[in-house]
Amino acid sequence: MNNSVLNLIGNTPVVKINNIKKNKNKNINVYAKLESFNPGGSIKDRIAAKMIEKAEQEKKLNRKKTIIEASSGNTAIGLALVSKIKGYNFTAVMSKSVSEERRKILRSYGASIILTSKKEKTDGAIRLVNKLVEKHPERFYNPNQFSNKYNYLTHYYSTGPELWKQLNGNIDYFIAGIGTSGTIRGVGKYLKEKNKNIKIIGVLPEKEHGIQGLKNLEESIIPDIYNDKIIDIFINVNTEKSYKNARDLSKTEGIFAGMSSGASFLGVKKLIKEIDRGNVATIFPDGGEKYLSTNLYQNKSNSGKRASI
Repeated sequence: MNNSVLNLIGNTPVVKINNIKKNKNKNINVYAKLESFNPGGSIKDRIAAKMIEKAEQEKKLNRKKTIIEASSGNTAIGLALVSKIKGYNFTAVMSKSVSEERRKILRSYGASIILTSKKEKTDGAIRLVNKLVEKHPERFYNPNQFSNKYNYLTHYYSTGPELWKQLNGNIDYFIAGIGTSGTIRGVGKYLKEKNKNIKIIGVLPEKEHGIQGLKNLEESIIPDIYNDKIIDIFINVNTEKSYKNARDLSKTEGIFAGMSSGASFLGVKKLIKEIDRGNVATIFPDGGEKYLSTNLYQNKSNSGKRASI
């Protein structure tokens, strides 16, 4: 029995991907860590809990301040959950491009929402948060997932060790999408320390993409915590193929996946075309529940077969 829902964060399951197409002569196994099993539904619960915990310990946060964060949705949901349990007010600043489901989930946690320009995506939200915190430092506390060291350290001390233990250290490649870059930096650093031969692969979306949670680093504000030295290979993906791969996961593996999970899965497929053997581990950051109103699951090609009676 757990005394708080916060105790349910982490220790998410890993599942083998069984129906991925590959050359029969290739000895390749693919495994995915399902972060949708966190109480707030995504990997971002991990960093939300840790950033607030550390802000309390370091006396940066008090009851007089409202927690405010720029987010494409998942970190905001994680912070809203943590804030509600700990008794803080929370304001999410997000682009108008985020899904309606994310907004509804945030409101269910009692969060306030400020929407910024759809064209500027999350960068517009970052700029507004910076202005508000600079103007009202006594009123707001901004964890700032894009520069907070506890973002990647959370993955170094939790996500990485979990993955290593779950796969008994049998990992040759680790692949993850790049948004704040906290996941790939933290997990990648941990895995490299365990086995320097593990290849770390970053998945980057195309310019003007529609994959919520990921960043194209040529057109977006580069997170302060980003460190490309940990990454051995970059794989580029586009929006529509990422969407298709997210939908394919439901049909072939029974995994109801979100946008960035589809991007990671597409990255895995591209990788295994280039290798002959090895164990590939990836992260599926969230599930598909937050995207039902978006093009990800509104696509007509996603319709199931009509039953005849």
